[in-house]
Amino acid sequence: MAQSGIDSYFMITERGSTYKREILAGVTTFMTMAYILIIHPGWMGAAGLDRGASVVVTALMSGLFSFLMGMYAKLPFALAPGMGGNAFFAFTLVKGGIVPWEVGMGMVFVSGVVFVLLTVFGVRELIVRLVPKSIKFAIGAAVGVFIAYLGLRDAGLIAFSGTGIKIGSLGDPRSVLSLIGLFVTGVFLARRTPGGILLGILVTAAIGIPMGITKIPGSFFAVPASIEPLAFKLDIIGALKVEYIPFMFTFFVGDFFSTLGTVLGVSQKAGLLDKDGNLPEIGKPFLVDAVGTVVGAIFGSTTITTFIESASGVESGGRTGLTAITTSICFFLAIFLVPLATCIPSQATAPALIIIGLMMMPGIRNIVFEDFTEAFPAFMTILVTAYTASIANGISSGILFYTAMKVLSGRMREVHWGTYILCVPLIIYFIGLR
Repeated sequence: MAQSGIDSYFMITERGSTYKREILAGVTTFMTMAYILIIHPGWMGAAGLDRGASVVVTALMSGLFSFLMGMYAKLPFALAPGMGGNAFFAFTLVKGGIVPWEVGMGMVFVSGVVFVLLTVFGVRELIVRLVPKSIKFAIGAAVGVFIAYLGLRDAGLIAFSGTGIKIGSLGDPRSVLSLIGLFVTGVFLARRTPGGILLGILVTAAIGIPMGITKIPGSFFAVPASIEPLAFKLDIIGALKVEYIPFMFTFFVGDFFSTLGTVLGVSQKAGLLDKDGNLPEIGKPFLVDAVGTVVGAIFGSTTITTFIESASGVESGGRTGLTAITTSICFFLAIFLVPLATCIPSQATAPALIIIGLMMMPGIRNIVFEDFTEAFPAFMTILVTAYTASIANGISSGILFYTAMKVLSGRMREVHWGTYILCVPLIIYFIGLR
């Protein structure tokens, strides 16, 4: 009866999944996200925050809100401090000398409160409905391109120079390990091996041991640091200045469209969208995301957002909230097992991200390529996401291109009046990025 109750609550059988598949998917998602336990505290440390406390806060917030996503929204999405928002906070606001980190956290808190209000009053769902259908179908592919970019970057297979993107150093042992992992993971998937992505990560990490890339930690356990240096240190009053509105707007738009892109893109792969490309009850994941940002700021974390790496769990078969809950348990354990959780090198997870990028492509089949006013904005959504490494930029530009193409071709009546209004803050957003 207990199992039947769990199955019914999470709709495991209804969504064509199993307990084993959900748990494996949750572990896979964690493996591809575990880097956040290193990268985020490192960036926060560079901005003057206590690094040890940041590790614990990162694991706590990721675990707590991944759990809430699973229990409340019943979706296979994991959350953590968003990459992009944390970089903007650490290197532009704090290291750039614009505000102390306490005031920066106050900005994150205020933007989170706005998120909560917009979610409760249904404004975020309204905005989702204003996004053109062709852009929604392009989001899955855009997310796939972005995931593949992250994988290629982490693998060292691409590099950046003054002239743009080029092939990385293929003689580097780390790149070699990633190439090996790409073929190992690819073979597992081609042979339809259960848990192929997770197996690919583990086998690649094992191969990296004799290569000196995978480091075996001296101790698997670590005593958690105190979060006292960060918790409840935010300065909300200091953040409430008119001149800080553009910075909070950047937090807002970036997180809103990154979350939207991840939720719709990953849901498309999981088969959870309706015929119009919408996710039923999308307000639930939005609310978890919004509350996560508010609570995260209180405890000293930047914007909490739905992670694009959730696609790895979905590709492994995760379809329900049990996947997110499994990921959350991994994050809670990581508080005590940080050395073990972070010993998997990025070169072992990068092949999985590259391959998952391919798995996200099928959604573009729903785009009407015969209609240039539909196809071109969808294409620009994918293109801008790829070349700016930002889902928010991609979706925002797609909406603007869609509106402009319809108006300039004399088909302005095909654009919802609310979409015209939505274009105003998007233009302001791009102006603010200069």
